[in-house]
Amino acid sequence: MLKLFLLTVILMKCGGVQSQVTTDTKREAAVVWEKIATDFSVPAAYVDDYGTYRSPLKFYNGNMVRTPEDWQKRNKEIRNRWQKLMGHWPALITDKKLEILDSVRRENFMQYKVRFYWLPDEQTEGYLLVPDGEGEKPAVITVFYEPETAIGYSDNPHRDFAYQLAIRGFVTLSLGTTNATENKTFSLYYPDIDTAQVQPLSMLGYAAANAWNVLAKMDKVDATRIGIVGHSFGGKWAMFASCLYDKFAAAVWSDPGIVFSESRESINYWEPWYLGYHIKPWRERGLITKENPAKGLYPKLIEDGYDLTDLHALMAPRPFLVSGGSEDSIDRWKALNHTIDVNTLLGYKYRVGMTNRPEHSPNQESNEHIYLFFEYFLKYNTISSRQ
Repeated sequence: MLKLFLLTVILMKCGGVQSQVTTDTKREAAVVWEKIATDFSVPAAYVDDYGTYRSPLKFYNGNMVRTPEDWQKRNKEIRNRWQKLMGHWPALITDKKLEILDSVRRENFMQYKVRFYWLPDEQTEGYLLVPDGEGEKPAVITVFYEPETAIGYSDNPHRDFAYQLAIRGFVTLSLGTTNATENKTFSLYYPDIDTAQVQPLSMLGYAAANAWNVLAKMDKVDATRIGIVGHSFGGKWAMFASCLYDKFAAAVWSDPGIVFSESRESINYWEPWYLGYHIKPWRERGLITKENPAKGLYPKLIEDGYDLTDLHALMAPRPFLVSGGSEDSIDRWKALNHTIDVNTLLGYKYRVGMTNRPEHSPNQESNEHIYLFFEYFLKYNTISSRQ
């Protein structure tokens, strides 16, 4: 009887502790939400304004998506169409682990230089940042021209996403196309740069999907809470990765140019290292002109009326934030409204957000909203909530 009594007391105490932890977590999450809630509110001037973008809730044959079951079919149709257009990915690499090359202690985390296969025949090196503490943690993959900037080893301010998230308790994996950036080809080409069978921007997404798989194997990582973030070139990379690989739980795209626009030199999806791959010699870098036309897939996408709103919709109901600057101004809500509609159909609210700043470069305020976004949806695991 005494043993039963003691066991009952222990269980009651444990239950009380668990209840208190849950209450405290909810309270902390609510505080974070108060700081970012307006990011997920469409400005009055753009409510129900869908621009000229084709609705992702319309099948390619013109039929409308009316139920969540219809959306599953439409989701598959979009994925299949874009994979066919861009080239099909090779099989994902799911049987590899990170190889540790070096380690150093920094503040409240360990930093490891790591290597792994991100293409079937190509390894890459990056940095893994693991915060102190026991238990599984949320994680974020950061992508850019090279992996050093995101861990704070750069003079470029406000691009140290991996470092800032690590000190906030996230496991982070910083990646970049170092060699390709040095030789001005920037991207990834499969099977090689002379005979690429997949659009390079899609292959960047494939490489990030393989990074997800090695990161998910880590004991300290909660595989259900892995996000991705990138700025500019990295923003395009993060967008395609998260849209095309649905195991990413959340994403932030910093000023990539989330839709096609041929008037902005930085929204250059027509370049051969994005969606305009063609055999060398490559077109001269810059805006499309009669003398310097776009080549490869990109002109076909434009001619046939495609835009990136189809890919945005593949995120639903996973949350994402557009950290907009000069390339993604406030009128991008016209494009984002389409994904909001998909989320509404699926029964979800507040899954599509945007902040805006005048400059292309991120700043302290815009980055704080990025970190709070990941804290709210991944650290506090509110991603499972419909509201």
